Amino acid sequence: MSVDVRAVTESEFPDWQRALRTGFLNPPVVTDAEVADRLPHVDLARTLGAYDRGRTVATFRSFRQEVSTVGGGSLTADAITQVTVAPTHRRRGLLSRMMGADLAAARERGDAIATLIAAEYPIYGRFGFGPASSTAEWSVDVRRAGLDPRRSGRPGDGGRIDLTDADEIRKVGPEVYARLARVRAGVTDRTPRGWDVGTGRGVSNEPWREPYYAIYRAESGEVEGYVAYTADDKWDDAKQPMNTATVRDLIAVTPAAERALWHFLCSIDWIGTVRSGYRAPDDPLPLLLPDPRAAKLLTYADMLWVRVLDPVRVLESRAYPVADGLVLDLRDGDGFAGGRYRLDASPDGVSCARTDASADLAFDIAELGVLAFGDESAVRLGRLGRVEELTAGAAARADLLFRTPLRPFSPDIF
Repeated sequence: MSVDVRAVTESEFPDWQRALRTGFLNPPVVTDAEVADRLPHVDLARTLGAYDRGRTVATFRSFRQEVSTVGGGSLTADAITQVTVAPTHRRRGLLSRMMGADLAAARERGDAIATLIAAEYPIYGRFGFGPASSTAEWSVDVRRAGLDPRRSGRPGDGGRIDLTDADEIRKVGPEVYARLARVRAGVTDRTPRGWDVGTGRGVSNEPWREPYYAIYRAESGEVEGYVAYTADDKWDDAKQPMNTATVRDLIAVTPAAERALWHFLCSIDWIGTVRSGYRAPDDPLPLLLPDPRAAKLLTYADMLWVRVLDPVRVLESRAYPVADGLVLDLRDGDGFAGGRYRLDASPDGVSCARTDASADLAFDIAELGVLAFGDESAVRLGRLGRVEELTAGAAARADLLFRTPLRPFSPDIF
């Protein structure tokens, strides 16, 4: 019997949720409260299920998203999430059918890109996605860090740190987060619903544990950063504290705020270890410590994956640090965005259009998402065989155009 792929109805949503939880190896129990909380925030027209004799055997959902680009611009994205296939129905092409339908709808809507966070690396390259940002996590041994415990918790720049609560974070956090998007590419927008869930006002997949919140204010009184963190309660047999502070969310938009918040976390009594949570791979945390070796790298991995649907809008949405022109030959097996494009860019502006001119570089569409957000080198991709240099020196010129001083940062998993 064939498997039907289609949009989910309201009455089918609880079973869809159970299939989703099963796919992610969570207990397959869905409460009425969970359904009532989630359903108003789900676009059922963009929520797909695969059905075998009436039972949900695969899940797929997308939603509208804004993603920051280099230089403070943004792109409208088709954000893909909650993708699962039941273990009984793997290798039957269900993901390909759902992905194909969703990307075609996104292209028809005019979305410039599609985005996702890949649970497994090998899956999404075949659909034209490439990893556009990376993430890192550190564990700081506070005792080795070398900070002066008498001073490290008090900013020395005229600013101040205040403990606060979730209500104030929901008031001041969105503006701080928006400022981050203006200086970092790869930042995905947070909706009011996202802020509510992130501060315990909505149902989440995990039991909620209220964190501690702190805000950094500059001498002027302006909020330039905040942190949410939790702490465990561990003591050794000699009654010495061995507690860990774990960062849930830390957004800082000035160097002073970054320094003050990290030093504050490392100054809390009874805290012997600080886990940073997911950070930009070029986060200054280790170098803010007198002994950077006190920060041990725990995680370095891909984060936001991007699938380009409209090359012209993607290339015209960002800023460029130098003046140059390149012709790019883009290969797209799915037919959404392939072709030859001329990019003319400078610090004063950018234009991109289809062309019949000879190409300088040729590569698959997945590599454009990687390059456009500035986190990869065309020269390195060329050495890997993923970029073909058709004009001598074109890869090095592309690096001068595309690379950025700050690497992309995607704080949120969706």
